[in-house]
Amino acid sequence: MKITQHLWFEKDMEAALRCYIGLIPGSSLTWQSTLPADTPSGPAGSVKLASFTLGDQRYAAIEAGPLDPFNHSFSIMVECADQAEVDRLWQALSEGGQVEQCGWLRDRWGLSWQIVPKRLAELMSDPDSAKVRRVTEAMLQMVKLDIAGLEAAARD
Repeated sequence: MKITQHLWFEKDMEAALRCYIGLIPGSSLTWQSTLPADTPSGPAGSVKLASFTLGDQRYAAIEAGPLDPFNHSFSIMVECADQAEVDRLWQALSEGGQVEQCGWLRDRWGLSWQIVPKRLAELMSDPDSAKVRRVTEAMLQMVKLDIAGLEAAARD
């Protein structure tokens, strides 16, 4: 059995996929095509399809005009090894988009992302509940997550 996330783009799917694949190591475009028949979304050749990977995850995408916009009920969470990786992805994905609380952002195509340092999961799984509370409270005050700030909260 295969599980594949599917993304519906109103427009600019190819630009979005180039951006995502270029940012996430180990990513690639598997194939790209157009539908050869007329559809409710447009004439033959106007609906674009693609298959791609982001890291170790499979995705499919379609560009077929407006339907339902992306929303927070689906997001892509990227676990980053260090602050430099958080900063790099945050800068690139937020360009033309919208930053949000707790490491969330919407890119210029409206897709929600969670850019999260691996260290956050380690701090949140600590057996000391007071430490976890402090880390959580610090995280809730952040927009882009800051490892040094999270670690400082854990120590206090």
